Amino acid sequence: MAKRKVATAKREGRTEKRGESASDAARPRAAATPAAKPARAGKRETQSIARREAILAAALDEFAARGFEAARLDDVAKRAGVAKGTIYLYFRDKESLFQELIRTTLTPIAGILEGLGTVDVPVAILSERIVDMFVREVYETRRKDVIRLILSEGRRFPQIAEFYYREVLSRIIAAVRALMRRAAARGEVPAGLVDFPQLVAAPGLIAIIWGGLFDRFEPLDVRAMMKTHVDLLFGSRRAI
Repeated sequence: MAKRKVATAKREGRTEKRGESASDAARPRAAATPAAKPARAGKRETQSIARREAILAAALDEFAARGFEAARLDDVAKRAGVAKGTIYLYFRDKESLFQELIRTTLTPIAGILEGLGTVDVPVAILSERIVDMFVREVYETRRKDVIRLILSEGRRFPQIAEFYYREVLSRIIAAVRALMRRAAARGEVPAGLVDFPQLVAAPGLIAIIWGGLFDRFEPLDVRAMMKTHVDLLFGSRRAI
C-alpha cells in the first residue's frame, strides 16, 4: 500500500521531502539569490568608499610630511593599508590623487562662501560669520594642511596651482567680489574692495602661513585677528 502511494505521488509531481508537509511543498519559496545580490553589492560599495577615503587620508599625511615631489605612492599605500595597485583603481597618478584631495576638502568651502554671498545682511555681520566658518571649517581642520601644501608646492608644480585656482580660488574670489559689490552699493565698504577681494581674504592666508612657521614661537589667536581685520575694513561703516 505504502509503495503504491509513493508511486502515485511521483506520477503526480508531488514528491514530498522528508519532514515536509504537502502544503509546505506547494508553498512558493523566496528566491534567495536575487535578494542577496543587492546586499553584497552594497557591502562592496561601502568597502570601496572606505578604501578610497583611507587612501586620501594617507595621501594627505604623506604629502604633508614629505611634500608633493618627494611623496611616493608606495608609502601612501602603506599608510592606507592597501596594495600600491589598489591606488590605481581610484586615481590615475600622484597628481590626480593630489587634485582629488583639493576637490574633496576645499571645494565644499567654496560652495559655503557662494551660499553666504547670497544672504542679504550687512556685510560686517556676514563677514563675522565667514570668520567663524573659516576658523571652524578650515583652520581647525586638515584643510589648512592642503592649502599650506598648495602655497609651498604651487610654484614648482604650476599645474597644482592652476587646478586649485580653477576649482576653488576663482569661485571664492567671484563670491567675495559679488558680496563687496553689493556692499559698496549700500555704502558699507570702500569701492576699492570690489577690485581687490584678496584684501578681504588676506588674514586667512596669513593665519595658515604663520601657523606652519611661527606659531610655536608666538601663538596666534586667529579668530581675534580676523575679527580685528573685519573691524578695520567695515567697522566705521557698520550699518546701524
